[in-house]
Amino acid sequence: MTTSSIDAPASSRLASTGPDRDAERRLTTETKAAFKTSEFIAYLAAVAGVLLASYLVGTTDNHEDYFRADQAWFYVTLLTIGYMISRGLAKSGSRERYDA
Repeated sequence: MTTSSIDAPASSRLASTGPDRDAERRLTTETKAAFKTSEFIAYLAAVAGVLLASYLVGTTDNHEDYFRADQAWFYVTLLTIGYMISRGLAKSGSRERYDA
């Protein structure tokens, strides 16, 4: 049975930077870079969709604007909060190896 670096003890996941040094460096990051994730692409698409919908929905036939800019920015804020929470959850327990 093989052991992955995630399951291995912390001492085996760290590498010494040299024979004379006591310092150790990490071999893994906590998680993937944010711009490399599919949730970031979905977030950008949702923000673009909200802002585009707000721009396109306007007043017609003497009706007031149904989707005003302040509503659109409120939804963008909610999307941003949701994205930040999802990134925090993703960072809480995953690891990725450094490209050394």
